[in-house]
Formats: sequence, structure tokens, C-alpha cells
Amino acid sequence: MLPGAVPAPRRPAAGPVRGTSAWLPTAPCSPRGCVESVRPWTGVPRAVLRLTALLVVVVLGVALIPLAGRLRAGRRDRWIRRWCLAVVHTAGVRTRITGAARPTGGVLIVANHISWLDIPLLAAVRPARMVAKTEVRGWPVVGVLAARGGTLFIDRDRLRALPGTVERIAGTLRGGSAVAAFPEGSTWCGRAQGRYRRALFQAALDAGVPVQPVRIQYRFAYGPASTAPAFVGEDSLLASLWRVVSARGLVAEVSLRPPIPAGSHPDRRSLAEAVQGCAHGPGSRSGAHL
Repeated sequence: MLPGAVPAPRRPAAGPVRGTSAWLPTAPCSPRGCVESVRPWTGVPRAVLRLTALLVVVVLGVALIPLAGRLRAGRRDRWIRRWCLAVVHTAGVRTRITGAARPTGGVLIVANHISWLDIPLLAAVRPARMVAKTEVRGWPVVGVLAARGGTLFIDRDRLRALPGTVERIAGTLRGGSAVAAFPEGSTWCGRAQGRYRRALFQAALDAGVPVQPVRIQYRFAYGPASTAPAFVGEDSLLASLWRVVSARGLVAEVSLRPPIPAGSHPDRRSLAEAVQGCAHGPGSRSGAHL
């Protein structure tokens, strides 16, 4: 089961459009302006094979959800990790994971958001209940995976529902579960990051649990960073999938930073700033679009 939320298959027109609520931030990234092309007609047979294998792995995961639900927690988590890595690897993306996730107990795991690949990457290091917008529940296949994976759905159009959502997340954390979220609220191309929204961090403060920052980056095996996996702006899911399976030598780098202990920051603003500071790589710029 894929315990998470993915970007919507279609998005509003690209550009620096303002969100309508605290849950609806937008990024200035767009496929035309930010995402590098990957010669779609080079290695087409290989790309088709990857796409077919990816579909088989996803369908197999959906079919095995009832069986996985009967497994003990430890075996279930190992199965989820292996399945999520299989999703990434069958898409032709290698992984480099550094650091370690907090193995047990409640923890809020937060990461920058670039691609639909981010979700299985996070689940591969520690299965967690993802925070997702309500619309995800109605998506084909993904909605089933998200609902059965214990996703915490939020209504991003209703600010009045925000305190209840924060309390629900805090209750999950108090119960000893991990919760994973992308506090930027939107995907960016990877050249820069958006500002981390503060509301989610209030849940960690209320529950008295640590926050673990995670940094996700994509690059080619021979060195340079790549924006090919980015899923931004008006991009379609099919176009993003094709870019990924068509690319050669893509590597996903997942860096897990040490958890920030509970009680180390007095309010959600300072906690959000500290977490984003830990997650940023050298030379990255929050809120700037390069």
C-alpha cells in the first residue's frame, strides 16, 4: 500500500498565483520553465518496459493490501518498505539513502516536495500515515491506496477545519504513529524550496513528539542535479511518468537528518524554521525560484 498523497494529475496554469487558503500555497515552477526534457524517443522500448513493470508492481500492491493488513506491524512495515522501493526502482530510479529514521514512537517526518516519487521514498525509510488533501480520496487506484494506508485527509479549502485537522494529527502522533507530510504545500522543481507552513508543526508541539527533517534531491548518476522527476504546474501525471521512465541514470538521494527533540522550540514558527534549516542543502534558497 502506498501510504501517501501525490500531486494532482492536473494543476492550474503555471505562474506565481496566490493560494486561496493556508493549505493552498502555490509554486512558480512550470514544466516549460523548470523541467528539463529527456529525449522522449530515445530508448522507447526500455521506457515502455519500465512503465509496464511499474504498473504491474502498483497493481500487485493493491491486490495484496488485504493480506498485508493481517501481518504483524514489523513484517507489514518491511513489506511496505520493499514494495515502495520496488515502485521507485522499476521506474528506473536508483536510490541513495543516508541517515536513519526514528524506528519507533510518534514522530512527524517532513520533507521538501518535488515529485510523486517522494511518497514511496519516504515510506521506504519508515512507513507512516501521510497527510493528504481530501480530493485524493476520489482518485483512481491512488485513492484506494491512500485510504487503506491510513492517510489523514485534510480539507484545504476550509480554514475553519484547520484546528480539528491539527488535533487529529496530534492524536495520531500521541498514539505512537509516525506521520509524514510535505509542509511546503505544493511541489517545486528542486532548484529552490517553498516556505514550510507552520500549522503541521503545531501538531508535533501539541503531541510532544520530535520532528525529523528529510531532504530529497534528484540527480543523474554522473553528477548534475536533475529536474526531470519534478511534477509541477500544469504538468500531467502521464507526462511526468514518461519523463522518469525515459530518463537514464536518475538517482534519488534521500537524506534523513537527526530528529529535532520535542520541547526544543517554544512555538511552531521557530520549529518550522529550524526544521527547514536542517533540511536545506548547501546553497539552496527557500522561497526563491532560480
